[in-house]
Amino acid sequence: MSQFLKVKTAGEVLSMLEGIGPLPAERVPLEFACGRTLAFDIEAAEPVPHFARSAMDGFAVRARDTFGASESLPRLLDVSGEVVMGEAPSVRVSAGRAVAIPTGGMLPEGADAVVMVEYTAQLDSETIEVTRPVAPWDNVLKVGDDIRLGERIFREGSVLRAQDIGVLAAQGRIDVQVFRVPRVAVISTGDEILPIDANPLPPGKTRDVNSFSLAAQIESAGAIVGTRMTVSDCLEDLVSACGNALETHDMVVVSGGSSVGMRDYTLRVLNALPESELLAHGVAVRPGKPTILGRSGSKIFWGLPGQPVSALIICQVFVVPSIRRLQGRAWAGMASAAAGTVPAVLNRQLPSVHGRTDYFPVVLSREGAGPLQATPVFGKSGAISVLSRADGYVIVPEHVEGIDASTEVPVYLFS
Repeated sequence: MSQFLKVKTAGEVLSMLEGIGPLPAERVPLEFACGRTLAFDIEAAEPVPHFARSAMDGFAVRARDTFGASESLPRLLDVSGEVVMGEAPSVRVSAGRAVAIPTGGMLPEGADAVVMVEYTAQLDSETIEVTRPVAPWDNVLKVGDDIRLGERIFREGSVLRAQDIGVLAAQGRIDVQVFRVPRVAVISTGDEILPIDANPLPPGKTRDVNSFSLAAQIESAGAIVGTRMTVSDCLEDLVSACGNALETHDMVVVSGGSSVGMRDYTLRVLNALPESELLAHGVAVRPGKPTILGRSGSKIFWGLPGQPVSALIICQVFVVPSIRRLQGRAWAGMASAAAGTVPAVLNRQLPSVHGRTDYFPVVLSREGAGPLQATPVFGKSGAISVLSRADGYVIVPEHVEGIDASTEVPVYLFS
């Protein structure tokens, strides 16, 4: 078999991921909907507020009764009563009268404004001075001022935040339809891999770093890791483990065994799965060139390098976007990072070669009031502490031969 039969550029792989469709929709209770992605548009079934209410503590008045009021020449109004919070007013506002009202209280009939209590003075139990005029509907939320009846309040693909849950609660929505959360199986391969509680660690063996770090990264992207396991370098065992995982998961992520060595079985595992299709065998990136992307029916199959730094970088750049697409997330801004970017100035040169996309971990720092600086963290792809020290990474595009020191670059944050 020739090496890297379907080597793709980073851009080609990301274009493939953009075409991934979301998982089916499901209905979930509102209290469990935060962070989920809406499967349909939502329109307002009722206005908010559904009655005119005060936005301030003060007095409900007719605005025209306050015109011309000032501290030197206040307007005198008779107090006719007060609005009780949570109840419809039993009094109305007529000419020359005012009604005490709390924030959120229902505006009584006849009133069209609220004078803030700070701009009134109590003369006696029945009379107030108004020292500042109000215009009609000042300090009042009218019907539908917050949300209009029939207004589209959320679009399909919106990721629900805490404040969005509040809007839906105000609409009386007890549940919402969202795209299903993907279930991912994480499998770490290698005869050298031992459980993390192995002690003492025999020569030639290593603890299982990848299944823990990859599972944590995948869960932080919003997926459920249903299976996390290690499998030895045995083709039959790997085929069985991946086949079983695909029956109950939407994606399988295998770390290790993705290059072209004699005992690297990941590609052979994919070929042995039902309805398999190889989409990429090798990506023109560093670190992480020996990456495999495939399908088994509608399920996604990833083969990642076994080196911890390479595996985590590839997971961040490619696997996380594929997970977010399964959740129905919009593609814009997803292609390189999920946590956002910050601008920073490189404090040393980043070397690269034409035709390959490079990802360099960096540490962010700032001296005094100067700009944010990005310091590359160089190290071997097997040294997990490289990423532990890093705050994010810088991308050197495939057609750029390095980036000079003192250049401002976007830093893609890990979190």
